[in-house]
Amino acid sequence: MWLLIVYLAMVYGPMAAFMVELFPARIRYTSLSLPFHLGSGWFGGMLPFVVSAMAVESGNVYFGLWYPIVIAGVSLVVGVLFVPETFRRDVSQ
Repeated sequence: MWLLIVYLAMVYGPMAAFMVELFPARIRYTSLSLPFHLGSGWFGGMLPFVVSAMAVESGNVYFGLWYPIVIAGVSLVVGVLFVPETFRRDVSQ
């Protein structure tokens, strides 16, 4: 159990720092909360159902692993193409 907490900290620490730098202070709360919780709720919450349905439909227990792989790939492409660089930008506005 403690190992999962370590993994969560390794993921959430840099993610929180990155997301804080992404938005100015006056809109930061809504700009961080809304997409994060919608993404976690819809894509993360639907994960067990979608993966199980894909595995049952295909007959291959491992076929459902394509769902998280595709979501991670789409996230990577969107991040690389649309997320701006924040190095040396004032984020306290």
